[in-house]
Amino acid sequence: MLTAIVGINWGDEGKGRMVDLLTSEYDVVVRYQGGGNAGHTVVNELGKFALHLLPSGIFRKGVVNILGNGVALDCESLWTEMQDVTGKGVAITPENLKISDRASLLLPWHRDLDGLEEARLADKKYGSTKQGIAPFYSDKYQKKTVMAGELLYPDKLWEHLEGILEWKNLTLEKVYGAKPYTMEDLRAWVADYGEKIKPFICDTGAFLREAQAAGKSILFEAQLGSLRDLDYGIYPYTTSSNAIAAYAPVGSGLPCARIEKVVGVVKAYSSCVGEGPFTCEWFGEEAEKLREAGGEYGAKTGRPRRVGPIDIVATRYGVQCQGATDIALTKMDILSYMDKIPVCAHYELNGQQIDYFPFPAVLPDAKPVMEYMEGWQCDISGVRRWEDLPEAARKYVEYVERQIGCHITYVSVGPERDSIIIR
Repeated sequence: MLTAIVGINWGDEGKGRMVDLLTSEYDVVVRYQGGGNAGHTVVNELGKFALHLLPSGIFRKGVVNILGNGVALDCESLWTEMQDVTGKGVAITPENLKISDRASLLLPWHRDLDGLEEARLADKKYGSTKQGIAPFYSDKYQKKTVMAGELLYPDKLWEHLEGILEWKNLTLEKVYGAKPYTMEDLRAWVADYGEKIKPFICDTGAFLREAQAAGKSILFEAQLGSLRDLDYGIYPYTTSSNAIAAYAPVGSGLPCARIEKVVGVVKAYSSCVGEGPFTCEWFGEEAEKLREAGGEYGAKTGRPRRVGPIDIVATRYGVQCQGATDIALTKMDILSYMDKIPVCAHYELNGQQIDYFPFPAVLPDAKPVMEYMEGWQCDISGVRRWEDLPEAARKYVEYVERQIGCHITYVSVGPERDSIIIR
């Protein structure tokens, strides 16, 4: 079975907890895009973890975890994360973590450039996490990065880096007036971080082909969600990679793969980190109450997330972009305090009610059209069977399912691995 777990909305939907839950059924877990700019929160018997680069299957014994060629490989962040996770009793070895030799390295100046450009944009900024993701992907497509595999061939690495350094310093100095880098800086950085990840670097494409031929089950793990996808999201308020399931074969190192199952993760309400249109957004006391109930603060940045009711229009669009076959509805338990459950059922645009997701340029003009459902106002975090959910909660799930056009297979009622209802 080849399965992708993807975000349907703006990210932060709960993909990490779903990967952690489902990895018991899979042999391999692959991260295929993005970098350390977003977090997947996992809660299990070892504690609570905020993963940024490590695949969420790292906690399952016997599961091989892969960072694919489509990932922005930040050696520094990855090594720091590995130290944190192993410090809590999780084994990480070249047997259960493999890094694609074709993954490009996010270099020290990428973070600098990210911060410098956000500062230049001032009040027109995109809301970057300043982890260097946009400069990294820009350089990758300009063929101005080095591959992880080059760490295994030092002479080739230094020759390559020297040429890139001269080019990059022109931008740092002449465009931003920033301090340039030296080869000594790069040698020190490689010694501190690149050398540490070298034992994990290999031809992961060959490994994946062999795994597929042997009938192994593979789970592809995405970062962020449909609305942050570079091509199909709310451009330019997107990430700089493709977060959709269709990219999984390319970014994983298995371009011949045919994804059989796509689990789209949707939060029972909406949340968003960063700038850009967010049609269903709440403000003031109403927003603060939902934010506190759901612990809506960025796993990477700690920034308060923007929140609001579930956005049916955006979610339906996300389902279509992802080609979702199953939906996991997360954080249902957070809505338990509400006597009426709000739903952004439609948009109003130029005086007309619409059910399609508008082109990004006109999305700021859209206004939410709200509907309300009965709340259940009781704790559902201990429920494990569909029939034991309050009727109002079941009706809410069934309503969302009808409106987005995809079966809701999983209903999450808590962050723990077993806090799940499978329909």
